Amino acid sequence: MCKFVLEITAILLSASSIGISQQVPAPQSGALAPDKPIVALAPAPARITLDVLVKNKHGTPAGDLEPFDLSLLDNGKPAKILNFRRTDGTKGNQFDPPEQLILVLDVVNLPYEAISRQRLELERFLRQDGGNLPIPTSVFLFNNHGLQVQPVPSRDGNAMAAALDQAKGTIRARDITGGVYSLAEQFQDSFKTVNGIAENMVRRPGRKLIVWIGPGWPLLTERYFIQTNESKQSYFNQLASLTRKLREARISFYSVAPIVGATPVLWQGYRKPVLEARKMEIGYFALQVLAEHSGGFAHDPDNDLVEQINDCLKDVGTYYTITFAAPLAAQPNEYHDLKVQVKTADMTVRTSSGYYNQP
Repeated sequence: MCKFVLEITAILLSASSIGISQQVPAPQSGALAPDKPIVALAPAPARITLDVLVKNKHGTPAGDLEPFDLSLLDNGKPAKILNFRRTDGTKGNQFDPPEQLILVLDVVNLPYEAISRQRLELERFLRQDGGNLPIPTSVFLFNNHGLQVQPVPSRDGNAMAAALDQAKGTIRARDITGGVYSLAEQFQDSFKTVNGIAENMVRRPGRKLIVWIGPGWPLLTERYFIQTNESKQSYFNQLASLTRKLREARISFYSVAPIVGATPVLWQGYRKPVLEARKMEIGYFALQVLAEHSGGFAHDPDNDLVEQINDCLKDVGTYYTITFAAPLAAQPNEYHDLKVQVKTADMTVRTSSGYYNQP
């Protein structure tokens, strides 16, 4: 039977808290002859790898594309695809294991009255089809004690549902009586959890679908949270770092949530990527924004959690992995828009929407 263990998430670090210094040794006497010129080598461009999902007009993953069927635009300019690989996500291949599904039950940002219902809905999903899950699956619990993880993915939904039922005593919502201070704490803890998951998953091969169950964290748009230029720069650097980690960990985020009151949909105002620090706001960290930019999607709120997760699982199937060389950046965190195009008509493409390039 599956057991959950406590895992400590990574600590949130501001950009100014990390410094790297390097001492360059002085040249030794006679190391270079006076008549020999010193050749400066140009920096090698970084290579970026993308997992690309292509769906046909029927909404199912297209599994018969060849390298010449795909083209890539980086900031609107053609980029050469250096490597191309096709993978059956349900079976895997010699390079990648089958796709992995990670279900994160977020009770920190869920209203208390919705927690029990969402837990029961999650158990119903795990037990459907006799408990036979299509791909290896893990369940993570995010509560006021931190992140509890299932260490080994499994296809045995019945065993995971039983373990989730036994863990219900640890599923507690956060005390929200702290007002604005509680909102700030919710955001910080949520960010650290997402950042910690990305850092952990970068060590695991293959593509991962992370379905986050919950409406997301506070966007701190209230007038109490006025940001300084220094804090905007720090958040901008952390956003660039987080999106890089998600891409390198090969994570596609999916947001599913119940209908909870008449909560305003604030995140839609942050769908376009932020290009510079002075325009940075907490809203660009929104769960739904991360989902859309990582190659997943944000599902419309619905009280049928099973249907929502099954809709996310329609993305499981054949996908393509491509690699290209990023152009040299002129400044730190230089945003590059990405578009993968398919020659065949009536096909849609989802992948990382862009990346922050570094000099």
